[in-house]
Amino acid sequence: MVEESGLYYFMEIVSKPDNIPIVGMLILVLFFTWVGLRQALRNDRLTDEGREDEIPERMWK
Repeated sequence: MVEESGLYYFMEIVSKPDNIPIVGMLILVLFFTWVGLRQALRNDRLTDEGREDEIPERMWK
């Protein structure tokens, strides 16, 4: 008898139709969190360099 791995059971749960929107939402939350943190770091660098007036210009690009 072959014992199934934990990944098998995880994929079994994730791929159920009720859970697919939740997985998609989790991916979107992670993506937009990454985008927001990336922009925040860029703005922090501009502020540290004394170029605060360029922040609104970059936000509109």
